Amino acid sequence: MPDLPATQHAIQFTGPGTVVHNRAKVVHAPGPTQLVLKVEAVGICFSDTKLLRAFSAHPRKSAVLAGATPEVLAEIPSYIPGDAPLVPGHEVAGRIVAVGAAVRHHRVGERCLVQTDYRHLPTAGSNAAFGYNFEGGLQEYVLLDERMILEPGTGERFLIPVDETASGSAVALLEPWACVEKSYASPERGTLAADGRLLVVAEPGRVIEGLDILVAASRPREAVTLLGEPDGSQARRVEAAFGTAVVPVRHAAGLADLGEQRFDDIVYVGADAGRIEALQDHLAPGGLIDIVLGGAEIGRPVSVDVGRIHYDLVRWIGTSGTSAADGYARVPADGELRNGDAVAIIGAAGPMGFMHVIRAATSGLEALRLAAIDIDDARLAHLASVAGPLAAAGGVEAEFVNSRVTSPRVSAFSYLGVMVPAPALVAQAISMAAPAARLNLFAGFAVGTRADLDLDAVIGRGVYMFGTSGSEIRDMKAVLARLEAGRLDTNVSVDAVCGMEGVGAALAAVEARQSGGKIVVYPSLHDLGMVRLGELPERMPGVAALLHDGRWTREAEMALLSLADPA
Repeated sequence: MPDLPATQHAIQFTGPGTVVHNRAKVVHAPGPTQLVLKVEAVGICFSDTKLLRAFSAHPRKSAVLAGATPEVLAEIPSYIPGDAPLVPGHEVAGRIVAVGAAVRHHRVGERCLVQTDYRHLPTAGSNAAFGYNFEGGLQEYVLLDERMILEPGTGERFLIPVDETASGSAVALLEPWACVEKSYASPERGTLAADGRLLVVAEPGRVIEGLDILVAASRPREAVTLLGEPDGSQARRVEAAFGTAVVPVRHAAGLADLGEQRFDDIVYVGADAGRIEALQDHLAPGGLIDIVLGGAEIGRPVSVDVGRIHYDLVRWIGTSGTSAADGYARVPADGELRNGDAVAIIGAAGPMGFMHVIRAATSGLEALRLAAIDIDDARLAHLASVAGPLAAAGGVEAEFVNSRVTSPRVSAFSYLGVMVPAPALVAQAISMAAPAARLNLFAGFAVGTRADLDLDAVIGRGVYMFGTSGSEIRDMKAVLARLEAGRLDTNVSVDAVCGMEGVGAALAAVEARQSGGKIVVYPSLHDLGMVRLGELPERMPGVAALLHDGRWTREAEMALLSLADPA
């Protein structure tokens, strides 16, 4: 086994808001089922700042509840739930430098992209993740356990091999690009959850229609009803639609009778805003609520937990008509752009908005119009300098709009992306939505974040709100293939670079939304502070000379790493 140093430089969060540059953190030798990754590069993510503020209260910092026994977890020194100091960093490129005797699927020398989202290891409020309750990449060496990083059922590796061509920064930034990819490619559900739990709620005087169509397409395991008609007419319609011998039906007396039950689908026939707000708390993760207005109007904004759309993948659908099936029929197959879309990216000049704009500009779709909307002129100018030529080359009509001083040329958009976790922006996006628009809530709203939304407009226009969190192996492989084929340069989003001493400034810049792109950390550079690419000509002219049209390159990275840890 190669010799490993006894200690290393590492960034640790030791409590809410507390960042420490530990210059002597222990390097753990791998146990039999473990391996050590030497970290090449790490991207700073806005999610890192949320973890810093929440620390042990973050749902991914809590203990693993299933998928691995306590005894196995105790064997992994890089498993650090609860109040233990954590090493963040989940946008990582690295190389395997040591493996234990029982490791079977990884070998020394492999260069890897790290998939961070351990969906097979649930926590109380989310799932385990690299850089959260397992140590991340903001250190020179990170230990992983092979038992944790193989996907159950498929055996797919969470350390995805990459070739030697791309820079470390380009590989590390595949992780956020994969999160962007997932938000478009992730399949949406347009039926009742198969073998799921269904809740049917109807106000007095409402006729329940369309359940038979839904059940014919996908049968739930059981149904619970909360019905307003005292004469039993609504109950008879539900039972006739299901056939009690096929789908057991239980009738609840009131909301209190539901307790804390969660349902995969909720069909609500009515227009009572207070009832709608209460029902959303009974949605299970991945659940859909279908609001059947039957010609009525809700009449006021509804307080919607937009954080659950993003993190719990809940969905709001509905119809102005009377058939519950119509709401489900409006669900698209995925969140992808379409030919002819008018696209608005709100918060476009931030690091993640930047990626969405580049993706649209290079999509190859026909007759696409793109409005990149932000409030920072300097960041918009930088975005325009990069994305403008790409859009022109791709035949995309693009404009870069400071919404404080002007409005986009398009008045109604068929696709909108919200990149900033400000609830008012979701309401604004709905007001800008055309009929059948798709609304991608990519911003990381915390669960419990409420936005007052005009659901009458959402339902009446058929606007589909969706959101995703993280990525999966298939998303990473999709963007990796583009990178290795030369169809994607993830380095276009690099705004600044730093070593370990610059991480504090980098986190502050990301949290304050002062970065016009991604900040890349090189752990082997211990004392380098944060340097924006625009500052390189003055501070490091030799590195600056290797940029390409102002963009970060592999050659610039090699020149930076060859310096003797520049201060």
